[in-house]
Formats: sequence, structure tokens, C-alpha cells
Amino acid sequence: MKRDEFDAYCKSLKATTHVIQWGGSSVWKVGGKIFAICSWWGKLNRDCISFKCADLSFQILTELPGIAPAPYMARAKWVQLQTDDALSDDDIKSYLSDAHAIIAAKLTKKLQRELGLLPEA
Repeated sequence: MKRDEFDAYCKSLKATTHVIQWGGSSVWKVGGKIFAICSWWGKLNRDCISFKCADLSFQILTELPGIAPAPYMARAKWVQLQTDDALSDDDIKSYLSDAHAIIAAKLTKKLQRELGLLPEA
């Protein structure tokens, strides 16, 4: 998945915001909290997608070729896709949706309602 495809998919998720920070990284947030990043990694000479995972997904994904614990974020159960064939585009989209849901679920119920992530009380 290329950066423009990554950005388009993240934009399609509910209540997301996008910023460019950290030297050109494409950072996607829900409720002000980051759920996915696409950034250039010089030593890999490529854009790499990173995202938040559930604990079990983190364990499984980090055992697959082309996927590593995300630098600086691994302790929070983030992975980094380091090759084009690490996951299919459909699988990446599924994990990005999961990352969005994981982060959204950590927001206060009030904020979730304000963002349209929960029905009005």
C-alpha cells in the first residue's frame, strides 16, 4: 500500500484528523490520539506504515517476515510494515480499522458521542 492509498483509507474512517509532523510523517488520529502513521525510514529507504494493535495481533504480526515492532512505539503494541509484501492491502485496511477502533474505544464516552462514534445518549 502506497502512502496516498494509506491516507485515503485513513481519511475514510470516522472522525479522523490528519497532520504532517516529525519530518514529513503522515499521522492519523481519532479524538486527538494517534492510531496510524506512514513515515519515511532512511535506513530502509522507504515509506513504512505503522499502527496500533491488539496484544494478540502484535504477537502474531511481529513473528511474520517484513513486520517488526514499531520503533519508539513497540511498548504500546505498535507494529511497522517494512516490506511491500508484509501484508495485503485488504489486511492492512483491516488492521487500520482495528487500530482506529482500539484508540476510539479509549476515548471518553462523551468525546466518542461528540465525534459521532457512539449514538447520542
